[in-house]
Amino acid sequence: MKSYLWLGLLAALNISQAQAINQEIRALFQPDSSRPDKNTFVNKTPNSGYCAAYPAECNGYQMFSIELPIRFTSSRFLGAPDRIGVKAPGNWRRLTVTNHETQQSETLEVRISGIGSTFVLSDPVTQLTGSSTAADGHRRLWTTDSWVHGIPAPCRYSGVGAYGDTFFRFFWKTPEEAFCVKAPAYRIPSIYFDKLDFAYELRTPNPLNMSSGRYTGSMVYTLGSGNDIDMGPVMEPDDSEISLDFVLDVQHTLKVDIPPGGNHIALEPQGGWQRWLDSGRKPVRLYRDQIFHISASSKFTMKLECEHRLGWGSGCAIADGQGFAGAVDVSVTLPNGLTDSAGQSIKRKLLSIEPTAPFQPGFYIDRKPGTLHFEVDEQQTHWLIDKAQGRPYRGNITVIWDSEVG
Repeated sequence: MKSYLWLGLLAALNISQAQAINQEIRALFQPDSSRPDKNTFVNKTPNSGYCAAYPAECNGYQMFSIELPIRFTSSRFLGAPDRIGVKAPGNWRRLTVTNHETQQSETLEVRISGIGSTFVLSDPVTQLTGSSTAADGHRRLWTTDSWVHGIPAPCRYSGVGAYGDTFFRFFWKTPEEAFCVKAPAYRIPSIYFDKLDFAYELRTPNPLNMSSGRYTGSMVYTLGSGNDIDMGPVMEPDDSEISLDFVLDVQHTLKVDIPPGGNHIALEPQGGWQRWLDSGRKPVRLYRDQIFHISASSKFTMKLECEHRLGWGSGCAIADGQGFAGAVDVSVTLPNGLTDSAGQSIKRKLLSIEPTAPFQPGFYIDRKPGTLHFEVDEQQTHWLIDKAQGRPYRGNITVIWDSEVG
């Protein structure tokens, strides 16, 4: 019975040790009219740990850090030939982030670019080494100087350390995925790393190719000897995994401004009606170009909604209310920076009641001018003039810019 209960306790302990710590990392894309060429995410995750304590050491390197309540504790004393140190997942790793509303997925890359902690000794370092000062004791305790100056390759110096008689705070850059080893020069009865402090870098997808919304995905790192984050074979973590849960928030802009009065379009021949009336000839077309200003940071389509339709074609018409109508061609010219799927600029692209293929910005378009072209061709113009009974031809045409593109 005791054996049975003891085995059950072991199972419970193993379950407890298998718990993962979750850490959310959030980044945001919003177009910036002051920097239309900057099409990148901004990290919105507050710094903790190293970069919070020493911001000047991180800002210049675009480093962000997170401190987690994970402790690595020695399973026994340390002495020759024991080794402790740091191994971090310093290589780029890929994960998928998905917008669960649109099901669009993109690839995000992450690497751990630095790692550190505060190690705490069971005894004062001056007592362990026979030194007169803590600074001298920390230099003598290890075979290769202290944990701020004697950094083993390929790890690198990060700028700052702090210490006392029983502790030493360190942080190393990890440009490669390798174990950076420190060896004790004296016997250490026990030691533990209090909390885990790591810096990370991100390679985010191009937000201009992403629909608006939240994209989520996770990267899991294992802890302990031989795993992703390793502090040495005798250093045992009190958690087995870290899950970095990424949230990329894409907040696009699509805004169209039409000048006052621009929603009333009067179709006329070139030079006005009087010129053609004086000549006694029929005009070859009726038209009007209407300028608009567009701001766009994502794909969008365009289509028409028509008050009047003809029995053929997929465009709109104007009518006199007595059964006579003529087709109006509506096309669009978009500003530089907006292209079709083949990368071609948009010049007089014919619109219809069916959505166009998506137009794609190469950079944030901030209030740039475009043109809507309204035209009745020669055949339709002659038809309308021949059937005119002194009644105007009218019709409402709605132009829709739609950013809801999958």
